[in-house]
Amino acid sequence: MSMSDEKTLMEKFVALAGELEAALNNILHYWVSNAVDQVNGGFAGEIDNDNNPRPGAAKGLVLSSRILWAFSAAANIRKDRSLMQLAQRAYLYIRDHFIDRGYGGAYWSLTAEGDKLDGRKQTYGIAFCIYGLSEYVKLTADKEALELARKLYADLEQYAVDKNGKGYIEAFTESWGPVEDLRLSDKDANTPKTTNTHLHVVEAYAALYRVWPDAGLSGRIKDLLKIFDQEIIDKQTGHLKLFFSREWKPVISAYSLGHDIEAAWLLQHCASVLDDKTCLERFKILAVKISEAVLDGVDKDGGLFYETDVVSGTINKEKHWWVQAEAMVGFFNAYQLTNDPLYVQYLLHTWDFIKEHIIDRKYGEWFWGVTGEYNKMNEPKVGFWKCPYHNARACLELVSRIRDVLKVI
Repeated sequence: MSMSDEKTLMEKFVALAGELEAALNNILHYWVSNAVDQVNGGFAGEIDNDNNPRPGAAKGLVLSSRILWAFSAAANIRKDRSLMQLAQRAYLYIRDHFIDRGYGGAYWSLTAEGDKLDGRKQTYGIAFCIYGLSEYVKLTADKEALELARKLYADLEQYAVDKNGKGYIEAFTESWGPVEDLRLSDKDANTPKTTNTHLHVVEAYAALYRVWPDAGLSGRIKDLLKIFDQEIIDKQTGHLKLFFSREWKPVISAYSLGHDIEAAWLLQHCASVLDDKTCLERFKILAVKISEAVLDGVDKDGGLFYETDVVSGTINKEKHWWVQAEAMVGFFNAYQLTNDPLYVQYLLHTWDFIKEHIIDRKYGEWFWGVTGEYNKMNEPKVGFWKCPYHNARACLELVSRIRDVLKVI
C-alpha cells in the first residue's frame, strides 16, 4: 500500500470512528429515554418500531443481562455517571428478580411485574447473565456481583456440563432436571448442543476470567476453544456447524453467517485472555479462515445475508441488525490480521448499509432488519432478543480498535 493510500485509509478510519461514537450515543440515549420501566422496575419487556410499549410484555433474562453488559461496558470506557446508574439499575433488577435462590441459576423470564414466569434453566441465558455481571464487576469492583457471577459459573459447571462427553447441554427444568424441548426459540433445532450456546458460554467465561483469573476457569475456556476447533468449525468450508447431538454429530447443513463472523473475532478474543500463545495463534488463523468463508454471503450493497446452506445452495437474504454489527467487527479484525484493505471495503460498505437501512432516524436505535426485498421487518425495537448488545458492542469495539491502529501509524 502506498503512503497516499495509507493516508486515505487512516482518514476513513478517523471519520468512521466519529460516526460510530455518534451511533453509540444514539443507541444509549434511546434505551435511557424509552426502555426504563418506571412502574414495575427494570426495563420494558417490549417496544415496537413506532415506540409503543406492549403492556404486560414478559421480561427476559437475555434482555436484562445484555442491558447490564451494554451500560457497564459503555461506562467502563466513558466513566459517565448516568451510564453507571443504568448499569446499577440492571444489576439490581437481575439480582432481586432473576436469580433463583433455591435451585441456583437464573430464571428464563419474568412477568411484567417482575415475578417468575418461566423458571427453566437455559444455559445460554445464564451465560449472558455471567457476561453482564462480569462487565459490571469490571466497572464497579462490586464483591457481591462477583460472587453472584462465580455462583452462576459454579451452577453451570455442576448441572450443565455433559458428564458423559464434552460441552454443555442446552436447557433444564427449574430444578435442573431434563426437558424435552431444549430450544432457545422456535427457529432453532431441538438438539442438546448448539454452537450459539457454546459461543456465549466461552464469551462469558472469558469476561469472568478478566475479573477473576481462576485456574479452573482458565481450563474451561481452553476446553471450550478446543471444542470449537475440533467439533464446530468445519475444516472444509470454514463455516461453523450449528446444531449437534450429544455426540457432536451435526444435524443440519445450514450455516449462520452472523454466528460465523461473530465467532471469527470473538473466539480470538477469548483466546487472548489466556496466557497461551499457541492457542491465540491458532485462533488468529481460524479467524481469517472463517472471515474468508462468509464473503460469499456479502451482498453487493455491503449487507451480510442471514444464512446459507452449502448443500442445497439456498440463501436466506434477510439482513438482521446483529449480523451487520458483527460483520463490521469481524471484517476489521480480519484487516488487522491480514492487512488486506479489501476487508476495510467490506466493513465500510456494511456500515453504509446500516446507515441507510438499519438505523432508525426517527425514534433512534436500530431496526431488527430488512427482508431480501428491503422491506422493514416487523420485529420489536426492544424485546426478548432485541437489546443494546451487538450494535453497542460493535461501536465500542471498533472505536477502540481504530484508535489502536492510528497509534501505530
